[in-house]
Amino acid sequence: MKKFISSALVLCTLSLATITITNSCSSDEDTTITPNPSNVSIDPNNFKVALKSGDKLVLDANTTYKMTGAVIVNNGAELTIPAGTKILCSGGTDTYVAVAQGGKIFINGTASNPVIFTSSSSTPKKADWGGIVICGRAPINAGTTAASEVGGSLPYGGTAADDNSGSITYTQIRWAGARFSDTKEYNGLSLFGVGNGTKIEGVAVIDGADDGIEFFGGTVNVSNILSINNDDDAFDWTEGWSGTATNIYGKRNSATVGNRGIEADNNSNNQTASPMSNPTLKNVTFIGYTTTDNEGAGTNLFRVGTGATIDNAVFSGWATAITIQHDTTIANLNGKGKFTNIKFDNVGAKAVTIASASGSIAQPAADGTYTENTNATGAGNGTSTPAWANGWSGL
Repeated sequence: MKKFISSALVLCTLSLATITITNSCSSDEDTTITPNPSNVSIDPNNFKVALKSGDKLVLDANTTYKMTGAVIVNNGAELTIPAGTKILCSGGTDTYVAVAQGGKIFINGTASNPVIFTSSSSTPKKADWGGIVICGRAPINAGTTAASEVGGSLPYGGTAADDNSGSITYTQIRWAGARFSDTKEYNGLSLFGVGNGTKIEGVAVIDGADDGIEFFGGTVNVSNILSINNDDDAFDWTEGWSGTATNIYGKRNSATVGNRGIEADNNSNNQTASPMSNPTLKNVTFIGYTTTDNEGAGTNLFRVGTGATIDNAVFSGWATAITIQHDTTIANLNGKGKFTNIKFDNVGAKAVTIASASGSIAQPAADGTYTENTNATGAGNGTSTPAWANGWSGL
């Protein structure tokens, strides 16, 4: 599945505008800056920095930052971005935000005053920058720990289900991402082994070059997520993610942009790897374009051992709304009661099973996999942009 490309860490010491970093001890919510002999200065017109243990960097909402390289929050460091901050990004995949295990980020946007990451170009395009990646210490099924290929091969995974990497609230991520191959991809927001002590709420990933949001294991819960016009999947998980996602709205804007609404895996190398991917999705809408390609752009795909529980969902504009692709030995989605209160709108087929790589298939998907409810509201407003996204999404 998705991994990342490493990039050299650059420590910028320009001083057109000085922001102090301090080694003083304080709580996670403390954003006070105090003098310290080892001050580090950043240039908001050339923003790239590696924060070390004990460093605390707080950006200024009244300053527009031009991010031109990697911003790394290493173990023991903190980065705080106040509501209303705007960060203009350039440099392609050399430019991204990466939070290492033990590091913390606080992106403190509000519904009325979001934080915005976007392209610095007057003619923005997808892949103008790399996106945001967080690496935590929550369980994964790709080994006890693994290494991402973005942000300097940062480790992720562990045993701390309640691991806390900070919070991201009401944040726009625009024109990010890149796809090099099936195993090297930048997403808008990538969550590697992130624990449920981390708060993710109110994130809009728009016009990205790969997935909107992807989970690589972990236990993190997310809510109020928009994923629109991204080149691959709107919502993707693998490696044992077991969190809850509430109020999720994904949309393809054309038949040639985007792939699946949901792409769900357990582990492509070992379908029974533990912990099993088994998230709970509540109040979700995924809108596609009706095509004849059930293997690609025409479906929401659940495969290679993943489980899932979905309640109150709207699937609109798909050749096949739900596709299940498991070996017969995989039982996570077999049986009744997994998908409930499902509304199908303008779909070619409601649910099917297709052959797995070994040629075997699960039980017929229409046999108890879902229950319909034509009054299901999905993310809150059927196929329209949900009311909870008014204002902060910029749509």
